[in-house]
Amino acid sequence: MGYAGNVEPQYIVPTVAGFKASQGGLEGKRDGLEDLDFYMGNDALKHSTTHQISYPIRHGLIEDWDNMERMWQQCLFKYLRCEPEEHHVMLTEPPLNTPENREYTAEIMFETFGVPGLYIAVQAVLALAASWSAKSVAERTLTGTVIDAGDGVTHIIPVAEGYVIGSCIKHIPLAGRDITQFIMEMLRDRKEPIPPEDLLDAARRIKEQHCYCAPDLAKEYSKYDKDPRKFFRMYTGKRKNGVEYSADVGYERFLGPEMFFSPEIVSSDFLTPLPQVVDEAILKCPIDSRRGLYKNIVLSGGSTMFKDFGRRLQRDIKRRADTRMEANRLITMKAGLKEVVQASAIEVNVIGHALQRYAVWFGGSLVASGPEFYRVCCTKAQYDEEGPRIARHNPVFTAQF
Repeated sequence: MGYAGNVEPQYIVPTVAGFKASQGGLEGKRDGLEDLDFYMGNDALKHSTTHQISYPIRHGLIEDWDNMERMWQQCLFKYLRCEPEEHHVMLTEPPLNTPENREYTAEIMFETFGVPGLYIAVQAVLALAASWSAKSVAERTLTGTVIDAGDGVTHIIPVAEGYVIGSCIKHIPLAGRDITQFIMEMLRDRKEPIPPEDLLDAARRIKEQHCYCAPDLAKEYSKYDKDPRKFFRMYTGKRKNGVEYSADVGYERFLGPEMFFSPEIVSSDFLTPLPQVVDEAILKCPIDSRRGLYKNIVLSGGSTMFKDFGRRLQRDIKRRADTRMEANRLITMKAGLKEVVQASAIEVNVIGHALQRYAVWFGGSLVASGPEFYRVCCTKAQYDEEGPRIARHNPVFTAQF
């Protein structure tokens, strides 16, 4: 969360809330302050032993509206310390969000918080806008393929001239949380001396600090086997009583991110590698937009921040596209159609930038700081006249900021 026009968000808070667990026999003794007795974000995780943990958002969609409303309340009043009646608000939504979700969101924002204007932006479009920081003004476009890999879910979203091609969106049920879980299981199987209560946090830190993408899995294994001292790392942490512990970090350094390219090592249900999913998503799009979608593949989200992730993805997608072009050429030759003009090679370009981790937030900050933003917002007057249904349709930005 933060204010429009800034480069970085003011606060980064996990979407988790901790509520006081109701005790037997005390259910009837209420003093009216139960709604205030909860923690949010990292504070909730610290009080997980005394409070009941709740995740109001699952796989990008809001499931618990009461807790989500409480979280928005804390965001506005405790963290941002703003008066919502004086500020237009931009919220983001995942692809294929249901219209009912948008209506509930508008209802809470206008009825409970009384905001003067609301815009619910699609995350993919904002991620494309954020990628402009790595381009010249002439190259800025709202056509591209966004790979949004966060903690809970990964989406491949083709966008043509600011419009999401909804029928071509692909979904991968693997993301950062699955990598953390995989690393945690490897550490547990190896019986590393990490306290059970710290295992999840240790796996997350190992993922963020030591993991990278390998160009070839077999070669990487042989490198580690030949010289373990060179490639193995050490993770150190502290127990609650202050005593330090250390654990070896080995194959999980490259096996964690390899989940995107060889999902069979983690999942028996989903077996399609990310480059193939991206390629199939673009091939489903209208033929006149495909080259633009290959040329502008934008990475967004914390799970795309692994070292050499973009390079490996670009290599694999390029290899698939070139193989298909060569197969088409051979078919043309066999058919005796030598005079047919051969298509030029497809340019594949995967774009990463310094603001990649918070790309959606930065794109929102960029867009909301422009004059165009107030034109596309749903206003309180419109809501009073038409009701929540005004949030069902999203106006698209036409200005090139």
